[in-house]
Amino acid sequence: MNQNTADGATAPVYPHAADLVALLPALETLVDEIVTTGLSREMLARALDTGMTEVTSVLRAVPSAEGKLLERGIALIAGRNPDLVVLTQNLRLPVTRAASELVEMNDPSLYRSLSLDADSGGRKSYTPDLLILNRRTEVAHLVDVKRSLGSYELARIVELKNRMLAAALVVPDLLYKEHRRLHAKEVRVVILNAENQRADVDGGVWPLSHLDHLLEVTGAGEAMAHLRELFQHRVEENWSAALASR
Repeated sequence: MNQNTADGATAPVYPHAADLVALLPALETLVDEIVTTGLSREMLARALDTGMTEVTSVLRAVPSAEGKLLERGIALIAGRNPDLVVLTQNLRLPVTRAASELVEMNDPSLYRSLSLDADSGGRKSYTPDLLILNRRTEVAHLVDVKRSLGSYELARIVELKNRMLAAALVVPDLLYKEHRRLHAKEVRVVILNAENQRADVDGGVWPLSHLDHLLEVTGAGEAMAHLRELFQHRVEENWSAALASR
């Protein structure tokens, strides 16, 4: 990470950047793909014609669609940093009793460089939204993307974080065995909150605006904020058009 600052800014300046103008066509295409699958004008109009039950069902799909948008958007912007490997598929990680006990009894700094057998069984598991490895620093981040933590009680956040920490213990072994012998000397966990509230950076709960640091890409957080705006505007636009067509 380059710790230089520009024009007196306190934020670090990274060697890679998310140029919003250059990224805009890809961001718009991503919004098109997500919205077309379940929130198009035609689908919203059919829901309105069918009745309240169908309308409710369609509206419930909005958070899920935005969640997928966030995951794909982060992976897209991560592509600006050639040092990063981003994994999103087949990431069901075992959460063993031994790993859980290790997490409960120790500070993360004491075990995040350890590696347990990824083939170990267990009734519990955890599937992250993203696994991001920086090949230059050999630090991996297990990432869980949340649209909002507003409805989460503190105990629920702690439970999620502990499950992630336990699952992270198998990541070095998994990367080496199943992903072309990629090497991670340390694994950290991040709960990424799109609404930017209830942030605790040191505790692993990061606002979306902190994405620059996670990806080491200047402007990453700003690009993701713009992506969310594009999505919200498109859904509202489709909803208005569906109402007008009745």
